[in-house]
Amino acid sequence: MRIDLHTHSSVSDGTDSPAAVVAAAHAAGLDVVALTDHDTTDGWAAAAAARPEGLTVVPGMELSARWFPAEGRPVSVHLLAYLFDPDSPELAEERRRLREERLTRGQRIVAGLAAAGYPVEWQRVLDASGGAVVGRPHVARVLVEAGVVESVEHAFATLLSQGSPFHVTKADTDVLEGIRMVRAAGGVPVFAHGLATRRGRVVDDDAIAAMAGAGLVGLEVDHPDHSPAERAHLRGLAADLGLLVTGSSDYHGANKATPIGACATDPAQYEALVAASTGSVPLAG
Repeated sequence: MRIDLHTHSSVSDGTDSPAAVVAAAHAAGLDVVALTDHDTTDGWAAAAAARPEGLTVVPGMELSARWFPAEGRPVSVHLLAYLFDPDSPELAEERRRLREERLTRGQRIVAGLAAAGYPVEWQRVLDASGGAVVGRPHVARVLVEAGVVESVEHAFATLLSQGSPFHVTKADTDVLEGIRMVRAAGGVPVFAHGLATRRGRVVDDDAIAAMAGAGLVGLEVDHPDHSPAERAHLRGLAADLGLLVTGSSDYHGANKATPIGACATDPAQYEALVAASTGSVPLAG
């Protein structure tokens, strides 16, 4: 079995529709694919309707979160949530709040860029989003179209990086609260790309241990942004903490060069993840 548990569609910051994501997964020879758009379940129905025969689709989401250390600044982290009940009131309200945070942050980023003389307008960003959850990739695409940067990845490395003067922080979910909400909704929380130092600041082992104590079920170990050393460290940490290990591409269509299925999850780990859920079930048949 080939299993990719982390992909994004045009419902959030990917470029492929949910139907195109599942078609790409099928064409790549995957047996299982998870749709994990940022802070939304809006792509689930379309992915289910377009699911090719022989492909299992796992409903999921990537929750925007923060780790609050005892000292120092909070660290931005992402929490993959699988097979939760989408009608859970608490988690549904948190998704709504996070989408509003993304919208407000996008407006502030665009205002700052425009004030500095960059040719970017908020309406163009909204048009680029196509009604999806607005994120920095939509701002990045407008910057690419304007000739300001060479690519979406170039935009993230420069004008939209955490160290940029145009960076705006969102009021993301406390990751420990996020874990609690996902578990309460019958879902399975997995810490996404937790040691991807190339993305910026990361948390330490004590933080991951605290997440495990709060109900974290797994670590995303095999990820394109993890070096071999980072993967080895996370694999050992997962063993020490009794956590599942997942692997995935973090596919974003044309927004990133990584192809779907670039990294994969071991079938036994996938089976254990599904067994841990009570909120919803994979779509198969």
